[in-house]
Amino acid sequence: MIDIPDTKKGTILIADDAEMNRDFLEEMLIEEFDILLAKDGQEAIDIIDREKEKISLILLDIVMPVQDGFDVLFFLRNKHLTSHIPTIIISSEASSPSIDRAYKLGATDYITRPFSKTSVRHKVITTITAYSEKTRLENKIYEQILARERDDSLMVSILANVVEFRNGESGLHVLHINNITEILLRHLMQLDSSCQFSAREISAICMASSLHDIGKIAVPENILNKPGKLTNEEFSIMKTHSAAGAAIIETIKDYEKEPLMKYAHNICRWHHERWDGNGYPDGISGDDIPIYVQIVSIADVYDALTNERVYKPAYPHEKAIQMINNGECGVFNPKLIECLNESADEIKEIITLPSFSESIRRRVEDAVMETMYGYTSNDNN
Repeated sequence: MIDIPDTKKGTILIADDAEMNRDFLEEMLIEEFDILLAKDGQEAIDIIDREKEKISLILLDIVMPVQDGFDVLFFLRNKHLTSHIPTIIISSEASSPSIDRAYKLGATDYITRPFSKTSVRHKVITTITAYSEKTRLENKIYEQILARERDDSLMVSILANVVEFRNGESGLHVLHINNITEILLRHLMQLDSSCQFSAREISAICMASSLHDIGKIAVPENILNKPGKLTNEEFSIMKTHSAAGAAIIETIKDYEKEPLMKYAHNICRWHHERWDGNGYPDGISGDDIPIYVQIVSIADVYDALTNERVYKPAYPHEKAIQMINNGECGVFNPKLIECLNESADEIKEIITLPSFSESIRRRVEDAVMETMYGYTSNDNN
């Protein structure tokens, strides 16, 4: 959730390389606000990084040494602070390109020198008040999305855990697949600019990943929970769970056009396909397998390796990563292997989480940012 600044005694950061300008602005605002001062862009960035929870507004000069005002705006944008901390540019740089660039980087308003005390105070108070109200509305949206996401995740988790219970596996398998899928999706988006997903798509894919093994409900229990190696005939029956899961999804006609249903169908059917075509049930290969399905496949294999099953002990995290790299569990997309290796430490840490809370919080914040401002935590520019 977003902290709402206190407009009765907020904190204003004044960033200007001219001491006279800083003193003038401080003098006109000191009675109503706490004031922070920065003599250049780098000092402003350091203060913002340290005091971002308390800053209500920034008065920012453009032309400054070390880092200029545009660098400060870019920092705010890159840290996703422009939606929470309004910035008013106060500068003698009045050219149209400079003003346009400032607005594109997230500036709230632009005042050119010379300015009057009345106009500055009016814009400061009006802007802080407006942002406080906007923040209250954002928090309402946040709470609504969070409640819906929790309810949706709960229902999917219950359904998936029914399958896990029958399969004799821990219900944590669903949670792990969900979290690992999200981690790998985010790393892929950083690695490959051509593979981008919106906040809503990430949420739907992660939710759908929880249903990857729903088709096991059609597999006899004596095969599901057999402690030893399956016979060829038993393995053939086990492999039918992929197509069975997709068939179950296909029966839900009322929602067949929903993105979640498409993701769930494809994940159920193809999460045992492999990059080299040696998977099942259809033997498809390479990019014919949707990239999000490939991600769920790696997540599934990793979690199966690191957890005890009736037919095998649990392998340590490092051993599981090594086995996947060595192709001992089938061949995977080299790009996704790179993502797995880069995120190995994060995966090891996050699979110990007891609930969906952290991943849901992150997805909800992304959904709010994407809905209201057009960018998410994956955007760096």
